[in-house]
Amino acid sequence: MSLSLHGPEALDGESPARVLKRHGRSFHFAGQLLAGQDLQRSARLYAFCRWLDDLVDEGHPLVARHHLARVRSELQRGQATSHRVADFLDLAQTCKLPMYAAFDLIDGLEEDLDPVRLESWDQLVRYAYRVAGTVGLMMSQVLGATDPNARPFAIDLGIAMQLTNIARDVGEDAAANRRYLPGGWVGDLEPAEFGGHPEPVQAACRRLVQRAEAYYDSGLSGLSHLPPRPALAIGVAGRIYRQIGRRLLARGGDPLAERTIVPTWQKCLLTPSSLARDLVGRSRLPVHEERLHEPLECLEARNGVSSRLRRGHE
Repeated sequence: MSLSLHGPEALDGESPARVLKRHGRSFHFAGQLLAGQDLQRSARLYAFCRWLDDLVDEGHPLVARHHLARVRSELQRGQATSHRVADFLDLAQTCKLPMYAAFDLIDGLEEDLDPVRLESWDQLVRYAYRVAGTVGLMMSQVLGATDPNARPFAIDLGIAMQLTNIARDVGEDAAANRRYLPGGWVGDLEPAEFGGHPEPVQAACRRLVQRAEAYYDSGLSGLSHLPPRPALAIGVAGRIYRQIGRRLLARGGDPLAERTIVPTWQKCLLTPSSLARDLVGRSRLPVHEERLHEPLECLEARNGVSSRLRRGHE
């Protein structure tokens, strides 16, 4: 594979709205429920996170590692040489985003630059926090969740959606030499062996979808921290993703047969249901179940991150 530059300058020219429409079908569908400023800001955040993800997935690992280090340095200095970083810094300042979330996101993406072999449930939850819980955390701030106690719930919804992604994309990830399913769940099978041993893979996917349910329950309950319209939009997006897992479960948890999707007609049916549930739940603020974050307690306590994850404190 060529080591030619395929990094920030090659990938950051597309407008945030186009990035969201082209790559985030469920988010784009739900985003139509947002007002102008909320939609614009959430699209900008999505575009930045997608851009980082593309640096990892579309380039040589050595080049990607170099560019992620460069992005990390620019975020630390608050000075950008690429459009996407400059835009993110502006968004972070405007919305008072917790910058540790961006650094944790980069940490998670760096994990994908080596062959992935997760061994335990706790490792999987930590990975899901880094690459998706962080995004939920920043998105909640972008959409107006000013109470720090909203943060654990936003993290949980991100984790839940990432667990769904992993269950859905087992075959695609295996082709990229990545095994996110815990080794203890699949008898330490190598990704290349998944096709020849479908039973443990299907059982692991069913187990994953079932465990994601507690994170969906928590994340969706926390939508009461958001203003009504953003709460509706995120509620729709979360329930669409949840339905992906449930559809996968209904066909026995087989992720290798075909990609599981939620058709548009079902997304439309989920919208009024989401509205009704989230309006009913707005009268009370939930109490977070700390057991959901027990796997995160051993994260590096950089800037007091672990206590922030559990209690939402500044």
